Amino acid sequence: MSPRYVVLGPPGAGKTTVGQLLAARLGVAFRDTDEDVVATAGKPISDIFTTDGEPAFRALEEEAVAKGLAEHDGVLALGGGAVLSAATRARLAAHTVVFLNVGMAEGVRRTGLSTARPLLAGVNPRATFKALLDARLPLYREVATIEVDTDALEPEQVVDAVLARADLT
Repeated sequence: MSPRYVVLGPPGAGKTTVGQLLAARLGVAFRDTDEDVVATAGKPISDIFTTDGEPAFRALEEEAVAKGLAEHDGVLALGGGAVLSAATRARLAAHTVVFLNVGMAEGVRRTGLSTARPLLAGVNPRATFKALLDARLPLYREVATIEVDTDALEPEQVVDAVLARADLT
């Protein structure tokens, strides 16, 4: 068993929204590894970061991704930082990976610099978002088989673009 599509990208890219729409369009189940982490830990991601630290969260995330890739046969959405794990990047090599790209200005607009996103909370969230994009963009592109720039598209248009590009691969 293997996911039909794995969806990833930075905060605000639309991973959950687009993933759910893509799954509905394909008539398959949707799964979000962030939700799996919350279920396993029994607390919100922001609390995991606060009480246990980012390394503990990343370990839970890596485990959730490995399990999702092994068990799920629909559309699997990964957390924005999942690609930081070399083991996760290696596991993604055998899958169709959709990278939803979002520029800094649009990503900041979409996330609203939400405090529910622990890596964006802080003194200068815009600078933090830019640093996050700079660090992760090469990793997203390393694992992606399909890339869609989401800045000027509505979620349904992103799904259309994913499916059009999937037909070409």
